[in-house]
Amino acid sequence: MSEQNTPSMQRRQFLRGSGALVVCATAPWTIDAASAQTKSSSAKPPLQPEELDSWVAILPDGHVNAYFGKVDLGQGLEVAIGQIVAEELDVAFAKVRIFMGDTNTSLNQGGASSALGVQAGAKPLRNAAAEARRLLIDMAAQQLAVAPSRLSVNDGVIASLDDPAKKVSYADLIGGKYFNAKVEWNKQTGNQMNVQGKAKPKSPVDYKVVGQSFPRNDVAGKVFGFGDFITEISVPGMLHGRVIRTPYAGSVAEKVDLASIRGVKGARVVHEKNFLAVVAEREWDAVRAAQMLKVEWSAPQKLFTGHDKVHDHLRAAKSTKRDDSEKNGDVEVGFSKAVRIIEAEYEWPFQSHASMGPACAVADVKKDQVRLWTGTQKPHYARDGVAALLDVPVAQVQAIWIVGPGSYGRNDAGDAALDAAMLSKLTGKPVRVQGMRRDGTAWDPKAPASVHRARAGLDANGKVIAYAFNSKAFSRAVIESNESDPRDSLVGMELGMPIKVGAGFGTPSENYGFANKMLAWDVVAPMLERASPLRTSHLRDPVGLQIQFASEQFIDEVAAATNTDPVAFRLQYVTAARDKAVIKAAADKSGWLPAVAPRRESTGDILKGRGIAYATRGGSILAIVAEIEVNRVTGRIWGRKFTVAHDCGLVINPDGLRHVIEGALVQALSRSLFEEVRFDENMVTSVDWASYPILDMRDAPETIDVVLINHPELAPTGAGEATCRLVPAAVANAFFDATGVRLRRAPMTPERVKAALARA
Repeated sequence: MSEQNTPSMQRRQFLRGSGALVVCATAPWTIDAASAQTKSSSAKPPLQPEELDSWVAILPDGHVNAYFGKVDLGQGLEVAIGQIVAEELDVAFAKVRIFMGDTNTSLNQGGASSALGVQAGAKPLRNAAAEARRLLIDMAAQQLAVAPSRLSVNDGVIASLDDPAKKVSYADLIGGKYFNAKVEWNKQTGNQMNVQGKAKPKSPVDYKVVGQSFPRNDVAGKVFGFGDFITEISVPGMLHGRVIRTPYAGSVAEKVDLASIRGVKGARVVHEKNFLAVVAEREWDAVRAAQMLKVEWSAPQKLFTGHDKVHDHLRAAKSTKRDDSEKNGDVEVGFSKAVRIIEAEYEWPFQSHASMGPACAVADVKKDQVRLWTGTQKPHYARDGVAALLDVPVAQVQAIWIVGPGSYGRNDAGDAALDAAMLSKLTGKPVRVQGMRRDGTAWDPKAPASVHRARAGLDANGKVIAYAFNSKAFSRAVIESNESDPRDSLVGMELGMPIKVGAGFGTPSENYGFANKMLAWDVVAPMLERASPLRTSHLRDPVGLQIQFASEQFIDEVAAATNTDPVAFRLQYVTAARDKAVIKAAADKSGWLPAVAPRRESTGDILKGRGIAYATRGGSILAIVAEIEVNRVTGRIWGRKFTVAHDCGLVINPDGLRHVIEGALVQALSRSLFEEVRFDENMVTSVDWASYPILDMRDAPETIDVVLINHPELAPTGAGEATCRLVPAAVANAFFDATGVRLRRAPMTPERVKAALARA
């Protein structure tokens, strides 16, 4: 796709191309055609949160453009936002088009923080659309000489309730013009950005579009291969770049033999401090040059423990930060009174994003303008990071999001964006950077490894009177979840920018009303702070899977110790009514049969089991029942059937929500059974699909049943990540039901299954 044909065109250009008439007026509906023609289209209000025109526009044909400061990573978010805008404006869903991911046409709403797409991202769009409708009704009232209260709206046409012949369309009122109206901004950027006008959004009882199922509009392009993709972006004069990173973590290039690539026509080396790359006019030449370049690296420092010793390292390492503020009662007193104490430890590995393709980005750095095409899920933050890296004003940089190979948090796309920008600056040419498979898997930011210890104290009647859960781990975000600070990027670290290390983790998210309860975490320092292939940052449902893998498995262990059915145990201690309803819904839909001990159902070499897990996330509540089969000979676990009960408040698009749940479940199943970053003393060794396997079609579930518990009276909460956190625990609990054996280390690979069964 050429530079001229990118989807990054200004709204002004789009309106011109569609025949829109752009004018500036405080009351645009009063401008007559003659005077409007004399107005300059440059009078568009600036792209600022308090300008209504930054959020919505009415086109001459009555269609609606909405400008969304997040992106849709294949979860149907674009459709849900379109439904919300259509609902508040009273237009047909088909008339709404969502523009996303271009920093010149949308504001920074935090990028694709998946679970916050509707929960937070929809708020300003909903309010802006409601305010636009209010203004349009006021315009119609003036033109039709009818009181606003006596007007109704149907598909963008405003008519008198008393005389239906009196009517006017949105297009007639303002099509192609700007509102030039203000909304109140909460002065926040990112996920918390919101605006509010005088209008009050609709009551759910009046919804006609929200709550209906509309299909995604991106599936055909992905299936049949049309539409833009980040790897297809090409601009005139562009070079292809390949970044060369050390084979030994912590090592630097001491000598680079420039003559070693002289046989590759047009290829040259770019070497700035510890940042090393090759560029060429043809991509294959860049690939060849990267393979042929001879580099002498400093001696390996053996900084890593190796993946097989990482959990012992965590147990022994000194904590750099601790948080035990989430507690009630006196835990130590509770344990001192207990007649029985149950305890267990659980282990989770480093995991990679393992996106379906390595990252790609194109940057064109000119003296007075920088343009970036990127597949990152947070293009506004990529813009900010590029501006900081190049030391130019943010207003000088435009970032344009193009669909890429997938992103589940901060993957390698952020590094590719900043790599491309630096190479463009150093070469004076537009540069396209793309990694190879090993680059994406070895060098992407990782989800952290962790160890979890749980204890429960029981009284003489088997009641839980003390409960403590502690995670000890590498930080969930040694680097930030976005690339706005180049100190967090590989190129920034290689250029010698100051080290910046984040520290934080998390606790189980549930509503168990145990007396004397404490939830805590500790984090330890990274094994390498600068330019590490084990940098940690957010991976889908950051740290949720490992925490609930441990905590929800331990809940089952306590239930077993008290001879209580796992569902009954949860219902006994969960305090919130909505949570109980979700647990009951999952159990009922799955046909749960109460049991106080493992059932060990088998047919030949196949063992069958059923397990449940429950959690909350960001206001959403869910429970999953997993039904699995275990082959005692091969060690293979097959998650045959899953039943998911899901309560995320108001449901915008039922089918879309089901698809999101299914996708999250399948990815989490892959992480539960297969995914583990392997590394030795010097480097990540999981660099391809053989050394970092993921779930394939034969391991996908046969059935996923979804029960949606709709609460139209409540605001919608997150759905993109909640399901993920329950899959590992549900599978592990089902494994115990099938075998009577606990798997306390993930992933639950065939090798670990066979070893566990052999020990039983």
